[in-house]
Amino acid sequence: MQRIVLLQLAATVVTAIIAGILGGGAAFYSALLGGLCYVLPNGLFAWRLFVGAHKSSGANPISFFIGEFIKIALTIALLGVVVWQYHDLNWLALIVGLIVALKSYIILLFRH
Repeated sequence: MQRIVLLQLAATVVTAIIAGILGGGAAFYSALLGGLCYVLPNGLFAWRLFVGAHKSSGANPISFFIGEFIKIALTIALLGVVVWQYHDLNWLALIVGLIVALKSYIILLFRH
């Protein structure tokens, strides 16, 4: 799970750099924030799964679903905060950064 989160973070940074080259500073920050809106909750979710799996009682399926709900809610909340607070928002870069972070795990599928 750690590899996936690190890959998502790396893909987000690369996407932000490309967006910054193509669209300037606002596009860079928009793509970076868009990706981080998913990477941060996903990292928290992965950490929670790791801690839950290493408990003496083992993993609990209910905690997985609660964690997934929290991850989705936190992603939506972070996107709302970015849209509300960042006034130079580049919508295309934000959406591309988010999609790249969401789908970057596909890269790991093609590595093996």
